[in-house]
Amino acid sequence: MRNSRSHTPCPSPLTTGPDLLRFSYLRLSGLSPRLPRTVIPLSNVELAPSSSSSSTLFTSPKAMPLRVTLRGRMLGLPQFAKKLGYPSVLTRRHYHDESFGFRKPREYAFPDYTQTQLQNRAENASLLRYVDSVRTHGHRAAKIDPLDLIQRDEEVAALSPERYGLVDDGRKYNVNGILWTKGVGESREGASEELWTLKQIRDHLKRVYVGNIAYEYMHSPSKTERLWFSHLLESQSLPSPEDTPLISINEEQKKRIHGLLARSEVFDNFLQLKFPNLKRYGLEGGESMLPALDSLFSAASQSGVEHIILAMPHRGRLNLLTDILQYSPAGLFHKIKGGFEIPEELGAEGDVLSHLVASPTLQYDGAKSPLKISLQPNPSHLEAVNPVALGKTRAKQYSLLKTSPQDCELGDKAMCVQIHGDASFTGQGVVMESLGLSNLPHYTSGGSVHLVVDNNIGYTTPASNARSSLYCSDIGKMINAPVLHVNGDHPEDVARAMDVAFRYRNYFRKDIIVDLLVYRRWGHNELDLPGITSPLMYEKIAARKSVPQLYEQKLTTEGVLSPESIADVRNDYKFHLESELSKAPSYSPFASMLEDQWSGMVWPASKDADHSPRTGVDPDVLQKIGKASVAVPEGFEIHPKLHRHVKNRLQSLETGKGIDFATAEALAFGSLMMNGTDIRISGQDVGRGTFSHRHAMLVDQQTEGVVVPLNDELKADGKLELANSSLSEMAVLGFEYGTSWERPNLLPIWEAQFGDFFNGGQIIIDTFISSAETKWLKQSGLVMMLPHGLDGAGPEHSSSRIERMLQLTNDQHEASAKHPNINMHVVFPTTPAQYFHLLRRQIMRNYRKPLVIASPKGLLRLSVPSSTINDLESGTSFKPVLDDPIPNKDQVKRVVFLTGKVYYELIKERQARESSQDVAFVRIEELAPFPFAEVETVLGLYPKATEVAWLQEEPRNQGAWSHVKDRLESILKQTDQSKSGLAYLGRKESPLPAPGVGRLHQAQQKEVLAAPFL
Repeated sequence: MRNSRSHTPCPSPLTTGPDLLRFSYLRLSGLSPRLPRTVIPLSNVELAPSSSSSSTLFTSPKAMPLRVTLRGRMLGLPQFAKKLGYPSVLTRRHYHDESFGFRKPREYAFPDYTQTQLQNRAENASLLRYVDSVRTHGHRAAKIDPLDLIQRDEEVAALSPERYGLVDDGRKYNVNGILWTKGVGESREGASEELWTLKQIRDHLKRVYVGNIAYEYMHSPSKTERLWFSHLLESQSLPSPEDTPLISINEEQKKRIHGLLARSEVFDNFLQLKFPNLKRYGLEGGESMLPALDSLFSAASQSGVEHIILAMPHRGRLNLLTDILQYSPAGLFHKIKGGFEIPEELGAEGDVLSHLVASPTLQYDGAKSPLKISLQPNPSHLEAVNPVALGKTRAKQYSLLKTSPQDCELGDKAMCVQIHGDASFTGQGVVMESLGLSNLPHYTSGGSVHLVVDNNIGYTTPASNARSSLYCSDIGKMINAPVLHVNGDHPEDVARAMDVAFRYRNYFRKDIIVDLLVYRRWGHNELDLPGITSPLMYEKIAARKSVPQLYEQKLTTEGVLSPESIADVRNDYKFHLESELSKAPSYSPFASMLEDQWSGMVWPASKDADHSPRTGVDPDVLQKIGKASVAVPEGFEIHPKLHRHVKNRLQSLETGKGIDFATAEALAFGSLMMNGTDIRISGQDVGRGTFSHRHAMLVDQQTEGVVVPLNDELKADGKLELANSSLSEMAVLGFEYGTSWERPNLLPIWEAQFGDFFNGGQIIIDTFISSAETKWLKQSGLVMMLPHGLDGAGPEHSSSRIERMLQLTNDQHEASAKHPNINMHVVFPTTPAQYFHLLRRQIMRNYRKPLVIASPKGLLRLSVPSSTINDLESGTSFKPVLDDPIPNKDQVKRVVFLTGKVYYELIKERQARESSQDVAFVRIEELAPFPFAEVETVLGLYPKATEVAWLQEEPRNQGAWSHVKDRLESILKQTDQSKSGLAYLGRKESPLPAPGVGRLHQAQQKEVLAAPFL
């Protein structure tokens, strides 16, 4: 039943007169039907099948695209609309990029209305309006708030049948095609009437839409999705006979739900008793989160999902960990008492209690395979883990993109589940950024299920001050995500809601939100006093029974449980916790960071770590790769200006000289791909490159079809995915970081459009990239490319703020005989060869480290910094320090250390000053870890140098100065080479990275370039 999605009007308006033609066009395009118009008589309009591949809005009853001919002249739809007097048709532009990484999204078309149903809908239009109104507005009257604090209208007028002229409760109506009462396909053409009284209709709609679960799906622009929901909810049947039935809560399942709720309450009470001063962020009031997840996991497992990547904040995390996720309570108590959660000998420093993780394998009844749940480590920055989990989920399915048939879709085997708080879901911008990635071709992972644990309060801020919308879930409407609101006081309904949510996600592979309305019995933490700022809310909370107690009362009334069996469940778990507490002193933590796909790696601090592998490649292989990188398919029309790009690359390969940065990158990519390594480069306009230098993808100028020559020509085991991203930094950077957690054999690269654009992703850098290894034993091979260089572009496009990256490293201040295991490496390569070796080193090491590259801008097109094929051949590797090729080193009096493109400007300045050949310029290409030994070796080559300086074009309070100063001085102290110490040459302090006035920039730069020679 996977048919092409289309906008199919019912019935075809093109057969019913010009006014309906006009109205249908306006309705489908989102325009007002009251705009001035020119009605074209249908006698002048000819309709014919269209061969166009573009999206259309006018379609026949069989969803056949149409073209319009007006008096013999063929018109495109925008032209036809213009003739009608309206703006162009509003459609989403489809870019024809189906390069590696693209997978056609799952498409499911719900069977359309039969002619009998369409006729009945027309004859009972008032009833149809009433039913659709209940579907749309039922949530406004639903009993979804356990505290009944949501401000709503006393009466929702839209839900009254009288408003639509329906006043006789006893009158019977034919509901065929208006209200769904049968399974899909059971109402065939010519089927008999389905007669219901108005009272039956009203009662049925009330049960479905105005109960403990409320639904918002009518805002979806997809008719198929709206039909799917209304049919599922009203008939309680799924479209495909292959579907497992909707969840039915039998006695055993009620006992399972009770066990989860009761154990959660016992756990919270136990921690409060044993550790009264602990901030545990308990689940009291929100215990229904556990049966919600249990129901979701069960439904997913039964449908063939084998991996769930779970992201969640602190609230209820310990409850989930020690129950469903099988985390050792002894380990938890060991941590609470001040112990390590990871082996102490690894030298890591760990994280707080509310960031603990677990990755159990669970077995659910009816599932074909076990289900692996991977709870991701998270920082205290709420929602920051979301894009990381999304990236990890997609990466887990990466092999599907290479090896599986087209009918094996993203989301078949892996699913991302995100748990949110209500205040952070509406307050944190990364939520919007992450939702924006959900349906993009190179970012979708097959749909996420979002569970919002909605306390109606954030820290101490009530919902009325925390959001501008009615619901916290309204942010999801930016991607037309359906929303299910459910009352947390009713755990069985919560389980049903999660079951429905998974079914939607599995059918459409899109995101869906479940808004679980609960309350927080205590404050933000158990030591807080929330009644100070929310007295009425907490007066209500204090007066009510807990969720587990209410459910126990219900099951006792139903005869499912007895008071004795309830006490047994609670006492047994309390005894278990007491036993685990006694084991805490002897608990020994273990580490699993080198298991599964990471089993071929080593710990970076181990003696087996290979820090400097040879990264050169045979020249013949490089020639093959280079030619493949600019191969243009026959009949493929590239942009005229790219012919020069192709010619220059082929010429540099032929001569073995003039290898520029883009060519070196292509050679690095291709050589890694030939070894089976996959490469993913992500960011804004990465296929072409911000500076129009890369051109790793070619776009046909006639069709907009896309090819990636390295994939198409090399046909290597490794693939290159060019993920042109949305205009997001935090979510996209987090996404790429997530891919690096999952696949050590992937080279993931995030390229900022300009260096300082990483600012938008600073939280990801601070709380994940720079610290995850020390907190969570998580290695990452992510590469961050941050274009850097003061070239007159002004304050915001000049600096990658390299000082911030260096400040985040734990680089040692003095030389050590042991190779330092620092958290991330920071480099500033000034030649294409250096860049080539860095990219290859990132994969050829037997461990992984984040790599920050202050990448070139102006150097991309200069011939001076070019490399030769010999610089890349076998036996070569990256050099942390590049010495000045100046002759007569024994005549040098001043050695100037520096980094970056200013080197080439200084060489040019020195050539202009023929008498100033006593100054040497040494480039430090790797700033962290600082190359003590290499710097000392280079200094030894200048025996008569009496002055040593550091020069930079950045202001003194920025750039690398603060990082290199102490380290260079420690070397000078050891060598006793400079009596006057280390001098600083460069701009003075400034609040800006670079001036915005061009004349001022030029004057400052002139002073910087002159300083070494004065």
